[in-house]
Amino acid sequence: MAEAADAVVGDQGDLLADDRVALPIVTSERVFEGRVWNIRRESFELAGDEIVREFMDHTGAVGVLALDEHDRALLIKQYRHPIRMRDWEIPAGLLDVEGEDPLAGAQRELAEEADLEASEWAVLADFATSPGGSDEMIRVYLARGLRAAPEVHAREAEEAEIEVRWVPLDDCVDAVLARRIHNGPLSIAVLAAHAARARGWQGLGEADAPWPNRTPPVRGATDS
Repeated sequence: MAEAADAVVGDQGDLLADDRVALPIVTSERVFEGRVWNIRRESFELAGDEIVREFMDHTGAVGVLALDEHDRALLIKQYRHPIRMRDWEIPAGLLDVEGEDPLAGAQRELAEEADLEASEWAVLADFATSPGGSDEMIRVYLARGLRAAPEVHAREAEEAEIEVRWVPLDDCVDAVLARRIHNGPLSIAVLAAHAARARGWQGLGEADAPWPNRTPPVRGATDS
């Protein structure tokens, strides 16, 4: 199987990677404005046709896999109404502060949701949550060298009943593979960390690594 995969990469002549494509945008309009995010309708040209699609117009987000010196991950559980579950997650949040650096946003979320700070930060994964229906991109950081934050944050709404648990990384992987936990950022984070650890933590991104795919393409002239 590995030889077949290598052959495919070799035939293409480059590494496996997504391509940014700038298609002509005919129209772009906000058709629904929500409390957290909006729905946008765009028409664009592809292969000589004009296609219309509606999608979630998202701010983007960051998540944090915080590992202690025993390779235990800090997980939180909270209620998520769309799926009617209290699911296990990693600290995460929207990049909804104007001009905020993603790393600063991740540090803020770790402090607000887990009352923790970290001295070591690295980029663990960048991913699109649902590219067929949302332009949301999430960057997940690996945080180590943990210590208590100088203040405990007050929490409200879903965060008011957060449950916190330290779980060995291997147990997190087992839970993902056994389909006992379902949160996307958590699943990607622990699987990526498990693979990175097996490689001696080689290949992690610098904490301030560029994130070229975070910003959606420029909207069309009729944007609203």
